[in-house]
Amino acid sequence: MRRKIPKTPKNNPPVSQGTRFPFQVSIVAWGDLLGYGGKIAEAAFNPMDERAKSSISRMREFHRIVAEHSSRHFPSLVINDGVAAFRDLSLRSRSNGHEFLEKSWELFNAINALEARRGDPGIRMVVACGFRMRGRRAKTESDHSKVNSILHRFREGQMSAEQAIREASTARPSFDVVPQLQANFAFTKAYVAESSGSGGGLPGSNFYLDTALLLDPTCAWPSGENGIMWRHNTLGLDTEFRRVTNLPKVKNPEGAASEMRTGLEVAQFLAGDIDVLEALRSSSK
Repeated sequence: MRRKIPKTPKNNPPVSQGTRFPFQVSIVAWGDLLGYGGKIAEAAFNPMDERAKSSISRMREFHRIVAEHSSRHFPSLVINDGVAAFRDLSLRSRSNGHEFLEKSWELFNAINALEARRGDPGIRMVVACGFRMRGRRAKTESDHSKVNSILHRFREGQMSAEQAIREASTARPSFDVVPQLQANFAFTKAYVAESSGSGGGLPGSNFYLDTALLLDPTCAWPSGENGIMWRHNTLGLDTEFRRVTNLPKVKNPEGAASEMRTGLEVAQFLAGDIDVLEALRSSSK
C-alpha cells in the first residue's frame, strides 16, 4: 500500500543547527556490477583460472573508480562487486541530499562508461532513504594496544614521528565496523530493491531513485520514468522508484529549483507523521 504524504505545515518546526538525535534520516546509494557472480563462477571461483582474469581486472577497475569519486561528504564502502555510499540528510536543508544525489549519479555514469569500454554489462544503482540508528565505533573497539604501543614508544624516544606515522598507517584492527550503515534502513531498502532486479521491476544497468526523496514524485526533475511501485512482501518494504535518465544541474539546490525534500520532510513522509520531530526529540530524552 502506498504511503500517504502528510500535509506539510507552512513553516516547518525549527531545528537547531547541528542537532543530533538517536535516530537519523539517511540516504544511501547501493550499486552492484551485473553478471559478475556468474562470470567468476565459470572459473569455479579459482583466481588462477584463465577465465577469472577478466573478472579480477573488472573488480579492480571498479574499486579504482569508486575511490576516485569518494570524499568526506560522499564516503563509500566497497564489498567485492558492490558499493554503498551514504550520508545523513540535514533536517533543515535540502542541499546535502541534492549534492549526494548528484555525486551518486556521477559515480553511476563513470562506472557504466568504464563498463561499456570493457564490454561488460554495467552496474545497477538504487538510491533510497530511511531512518538509521546512530552508533559509535568506540563502543565496539576492544583493543587499542597497537596504537598505545606506538604512542608509548614515540614518547619514550624509541621511534621518530615519521616511523610512528608509518607504523600507525599499516595498523589493522581485528574488528571493524561502519557505524553509519548499521541499523540503517535506507541501506536495507536500497540493497533489497537492487537485489530484486527484473523480478522486482528494476531491470538492467539503470539508476533508480526512491521518490520519497522528492517533494512531488511526478515532478519534471530529475528526468525519467515515474510510477515503478516496488514491494518486498516478506520484509514489508515498499516505495515508488523513478528510473532516472538524466539529472540536469541545478544552480541553487537550496531554493525552489530543487525538488528534493529536506531531511525533516523525508522523516515526516516515512513516518506518516507531521509531528515526527517531536517524536525524534522525545527519543533523545
